[in-house]
Amino acid sequence: MLYKPYLSGSTLRVSIMKFLPILPLVLGSGSALATLPIQSRACSSPVNLTGTNPFATRTLYANNHYGDKVRAAADAITNTTLKARALKVADVGTFLWLDTIASISTLESTIKETPCDQILGLVIYDLPGRDCTRVTHGDIPVGGLSTYKANYIDPIAQILAKYPNTAVAIIVEPGALASLIVNSSVAACANSANDFREGITYALKTLNLPNVITYVDAAHGGILGWPADHKAAATALATIYKNAGSPANVRGVATNVAGWNAWSMVPGEFECPDDSQCNPAQDEQRYAKLLGAALTTSGFPAHAIVDTGRSGVQGLRFSWGDWCNVNGAGFGRRPTSATSDAIVDAFVWVKPGGESDGSSTSTEVGYEPGCALADAFKPAPPASQWSQPYFEMLVVNAVPSFEASSSRAFLPSI
Repeated sequence: MLYKPYLSGSTLRVSIMKFLPILPLVLGSGSALATLPIQSRACSSPVNLTGTNPFATRTLYANNHYGDKVRAAADAITNTTLKARALKVADVGTFLWLDTIASISTLESTIKETPCDQILGLVIYDLPGRDCTRVTHGDIPVGGLSTYKANYIDPIAQILAKYPNTAVAIIVEPGALASLIVNSSVAACANSANDFREGITYALKTLNLPNVITYVDAAHGGILGWPADHKAAATALATIYKNAGSPANVRGVATNVAGWNAWSMVPGEFECPDDSQCNPAQDEQRYAKLLGAALTTSGFPAHAIVDTGRSGVQGLRFSWGDWCNVNGAGFGRRPTSATSDAIVDAFVWVKPGGESDGSSTSTEVGYEPGCALADAFKPAPPASQWSQPYFEMLVVNAVPSFEASSSRAFLPSI
């Protein structure tokens, strides 16, 4: 019998389904594994994540929505060593972004695929008028709070409630808090502020389920690290949290989402000889400590998760505010709960590496001026579209590197 390597997530799922009828013959009719359905075997009892670090006993699920993109990208690579390294990326747990109403259609199938010893990561990201400092926005306009509630948050909550045996970690609305604190003078952000506050409040209240743990996005140290800013952020978060009824499943904050900051770096990327003249949160470890103290004072849960997905290489940006497709970047620390920090629950991968932050072409729909800066990779497609050369760069520059050898399972050819 011939054997072939598995390269496609969808192919694997089809292949497994072909083998299901003969599993009892292969394993023996008395085998419990042979007689239980896959989903009930994986998740047989309800999950309660309240008050715990959910990553301490569960690994972040490597969802097939991203994994299939990675495997397709690896198929396009002709260099065998780089191809093998690229395939490794598909095995790394990464958050699934629900960034439009239409994207909710991917949720239920992904939950069904998530093993019970793992945790599914979701990003809630569709506030009315989101990304208020940028050219492109989401699919719900300013003033669309009722749509956000009824057509976005409510359907997500209903699906999550349907699967109480699956553990889910949620990051709520990247960029919103930063816009409330440091971009209030921008007209679009001022117009969206009320929807942002009420939308996040409603999301926290509605997604308060035992099998769900929630982290609210808190930007990164380069944006909210200044004393006045991280204290204002803590106050704003505490107000939203209390207005939501202090949900038991809110664990803390998520930092550096889709960002580039180092976890620990001394001196920091933009550190000054005189610390009093600089932002004291020069890395995400210092930011978590500073923000955590302010959160505790304000009455908001002070744990954190940190996105390390694209922060493998430092010293690339010209300023803290350079956010788009940073040139020379590499994949960073792998997801783990071994952070050696009491505040930080886990390092996670939130932004799917290889998906663009925005277009660098001024004549293209989805163009963002920040994506045409000198330290941005060019050319780059519109946000969320795949950039093959950028993905390959992230693999080549990964710190720690991906080993070229592959331990992927082989399946019988049918």
